[in-house]
Amino acid sequence: MAEGGPLQGIRIVEMVGIGPAPFAAMMLADLGAEVIRIDRPTPSGNGIVRAARFDLVARGRRSVILDLKRPEAVACALDLVAGADALIEGFRPGVMERLGLGPNACHARNPRLVYGRLTGWGQTGPLAQVPGHDLNYLGLTGILDMIGREGEAPVPPLNLVADYAGGSLMLVAGLLAALVNVQRGGEGQVVDAAMVDGVALLGTAMAGLRAAGLHNGPRGTNILDGGAPYYDVYACADGAHLSVAPIEPKFRSAFLKILGFDPVGFPDLDDRAAWPEARRLIAARLAERSRDDWCALFDGSDACVTPVLTPQEAPHHPHNAARSMHVQVGDIVQPAPAPRFDKTPASTPAAPEERPGTEGAAVLEDWGIASERIADLIETGALGAPRPQE
Repeated sequence: MAEGGPLQGIRIVEMVGIGPAPFAAMMLADLGAEVIRIDRPTPSGNGIVRAARFDLVARGRRSVILDLKRPEAVACALDLVAGADALIEGFRPGVMERLGLGPNACHARNPRLVYGRLTGWGQTGPLAQVPGHDLNYLGLTGILDMIGREGEAPVPPLNLVADYAGGSLMLVAGLLAALVNVQRGGEGQVVDAAMVDGVALLGTAMAGLRAAGLHNGPRGTNILDGGAPYYDVYACADGAHLSVAPIEPKFRSAFLKILGFDPVGFPDLDDRAAWPEARRLIAARLAERSRDDWCALFDGSDACVTPVLTPQEAPHHPHNAARSMHVQVGDIVQPAPAPRFDKTPASTPAAPEERPGTEGAAVLEDWGIASERIADLIETGALGAPRPQE
């Protein structure tokens, strides 16, 4: 479905699931890959009920509904794999093998296939078969313990860190690396992307700061966790907030001057003992004006101050609007594909299918499945009917 992007010509089979694996497939589709989704006759519930059109991470792909309990459907899936460059699945270890679609079966049909597996705990280890979610994976890595205010419980940072940064993005990087290896003459292989591995990797720089003694205090008392008065969020007179992050001395100086303080006489920001008084002074001054009044004063400066925008405000900020950071797909405003490419720009993605499986027969035909075989799949029920509109 993609018409632009650097991955044009790459074909990927996505086993429909929930969470991070679909997001990885979305990114690859955004960048030009042709991704087809193998969906199941009955959708898997994840506790969040929504119509298909609101499943934004399903954008840019067509789907085919196959009843993989039937051998004819499994054979069809393997035929699709035979013509693919990569496969993405996010099930518990062993599920794909029980379906007859594990790495061995797929590589027997397509030795060049890059087989992407995304789980929370990984394919091996004592917890491999244990269910979990983003917060569980984040908790096991030591990173969650570092997020939050001093003396309070750790704060869940939405499900962005483990699911998407530690999971989806790591899988995308692994898939692309393995695809490059294949193009250089290498064999297809399995990419084992585990969210716990990915989150641990994201903490590499922080491990260095801890080893250096620069970020090893209790939660909420350090430079980058809101402990420093020059790296935090402050309330303004109207109840809206500013993100304040002038870490370097020269930026701190610019910040203090715009606030109306003399940097020379201000409490020493390099002295942690002075942080409480500095925070009190900064908070009191910022509470004197509205967020937008302060933004006008800080605009264009080196103070490293930005407004904390609501999701509704963000698309309309001049910088975001100038970069077309959001697009409208159908009637829903959502983030545009990223990153950007000057020679092969990505197209605006197509909206998620409102009825998954609607183009199932066309998908199979486009991927080389004979029309007689498609008719047989329909007759036996191996090819499911389009799902009713929600």
